[in-house]
Amino acid sequence: MNDSVVQHHIVLTPGMVISWLPRNATPAQQDSAVQSRFKASEIRWSTRPDTLHLPGHDKGHNMLDVQLPQYYREGFFSKDSMFHPELPGGRYGVTGMSIPYNIHNDDIITSLLLVLFVMAVIAFSNTRQFIIRQTKNFFSTHREGLTEITETAVEIRFQTFLGFLNCLLIALLFYFYALNTISDTYILSSQYTLIAILLAISSAYFLSKILLYSLVNRVFFDGKKNRQWLKSFLYIYSMEGMLFFPVFILWAYFGLSIQSAAIYVVIVLIIVKILVLFKCFLIFFRQSVVKLQIILYFCTLEIIPLLLFWVAMVYTTNSLKINF
Repeated sequence: MNDSVVQHHIVLTPGMVISWLPRNATPAQQDSAVQSRFKASEIRWSTRPDTLHLPGHDKGHNMLDVQLPQYYREGFFSKDSMFHPELPGGRYGVTGMSIPYNIHNDDIITSLLLVLFVMAVIAFSNTRQFIIRQTKNFFSTHREGLTEITETAVEIRFQTFLGFLNCLLIALLFYFYALNTISDTYILSSQYTLIAILLAISSAYFLSKILLYSLVNRVFFDGKKNRQWLKSFLYIYSMEGMLFFPVFILWAYFGLSIQSAAIYVVIVLIIVKILVLFKCFLIFFRQSVVKLQIILYFCTLEIIPLLLFWVAMVYTTNSLKINF
């Protein structure tokens, strides 16, 4: 058998045509070579009758017939998107795990913290002497007859800003603590609504403590000591916010564990309460004979409100979480 007979029985395929071309042939050249070897032939449809029907039933109907009843066109798969590719279908497959919420991916919180940090730096640079003076005078008391140094409007606004910053940081710290320990899904439409609620609770706690101190101290102590204590309380609360800021940054953006952050917050709270107790003794109870009064005073105005504040925050988040 010669080579011409062997080549006559070989079935030519597009792959064989492409293999004859050089390796660096472009797709357009490959397509041109295939089209030159293969010509489209005329399509001849089958004229045989349709026998794909059940025995004893009529032959199949043409679905293009406009007079065909509707029940012939409907079937089990008639509304399936796979049966009708022109219809939009749903998503097939298994839903993947959603990315957990993280604060460093939250542009709004990050922008807010950046603005607050810049404002705090600017305010600190303008009131640096005020902070130094307040720190020096914190561990001493004014003797009777001495004139007290009053704060300027800028210094009062600075302390008010630091108080608001402390309330915001407490709300954010508790919010992210709740995400890790209580629940990560809530019935609210946005997590910013929950943060706003926690901010309102922390602000109400701060304002209620000022009101409670004012009412109690006005009954038992004179106005000069009350003013001195109010200034010291605002200073302590402002410094508390400045101490909370580093741990929040480390927790949110540098991967500090929740256990380490909780230990840091507890240590700051203990130090703050010790300073409050020390200042109460220095202003109100240094000349008192009965030292038990300061314990009752401290527990009533510091410990009990702090416990009530914690209960309010936990109860609020538990009430708003989604129970599966």
